[in-house]
Amino acid sequence: MSTLTDRYVWGVLRAVPTAQRADLEPEIRALVADAVEARTAAGVVPAEAERAAIAELGDPERLAAQYTDKTLFLIGPRYFPDWKRLLTLLLSIVVPIVAIATMGASYLAGKEIWEIVASGLGTAFMVGVNLTFWITVVFAVMERREIADFDEELAWTPDKLPEPPATAATESLAGIAFSIAALVIAAIALVWQQTAMPITIDGASYPLFNPDLWSFWLPWFLVVLGLQIAFHLALYLRGSWTWAFAAVNTILNLAFLVPAVWLWSEGMLFDPGLVEALEGMGLATAFRPSGVVVAIVFIAVTGWDIVDGFRKAARAGQAARLIPAA
Repeated sequence: MSTLTDRYVWGVLRAVPTAQRADLEPEIRALVADAVEARTAAGVVPAEAERAAIAELGDPERLAAQYTDKTLFLIGPRYFPDWKRLLTLLLSIVVPIVAIATMGASYLAGKEIWEIVASGLGTAFMVGVNLTFWITVVFAVMERREIADFDEELAWTPDKLPEPPATAATESLAGIAFSIAALVIAAIALVWQQTAMPITIDGASYPLFNPDLWSFWLPWFLVVLGLQIAFHLALYLRGSWTWAFAAVNTILNLAFLVPAVWLWSEGMLFDPGLVEALEGMGLATAFRPSGVVVAIVFIAVTGWDIVDGFRKAARAGQAARLIPAA
């Protein structure tokens, strides 16, 4: 587990150029060690001395700016790190949610698939721009006024220190096993739904997916699932993510997502007999919103898996460049 000093050092190092980290890390550790030693010499308990020393040193991004002569301006140096952290958090949460909701509404309005994607991306862009503008305005006002409540709420403390990426750079056996098990179950279910025909309506049994897809697309999905299993095994043997693994993960995800969404949007994914039976019961229209929700969730989960792969590759790269603690 990372110590408070390790977390503080990483908080400083991640805010400076990679080329400067090797020279800067010993200096930051020495700075913290000297401050801790001065307090322990005065009789303070080591753990409390470490925390007090780091709290006195302050926000690691501000300390990094001092060492690299970086200007933390835009809204002003006082709240710049807080502005950056809050804006990054909100953009990563709000923008994807708005994009997904917009695409769902566009689909329900009967638009074409490319119009749905364009409307989602366009709305997401506008929301991102507006979010950035208004948050910047708020922090600019705060920068120029004494607002005690904001100062107290945004005050930096050692509790806000990030964990170094080295603590999450590798893939666990449990995580890999869960992913492989899910893929195996998906492959078995794909074959089982065709042979067992599990859906029964008025005495007639139907598979879930269109049997005509066995001419190409269902075998395609089985092959992609097999490749994803091999990918996770290779990832476990490698031990950590790389940019190449992230790229392969993207290709495999898109190889499954794009055909599935296209077949669904064209009405070719599900068994025609099943669809006709549902229409005869008056249920096809009722189930359409559920299908939209499932498709949106599928797209969102796949998109997150792609982004998460690149995020893990970046963190693994940072961990490799981060000099181990002495």
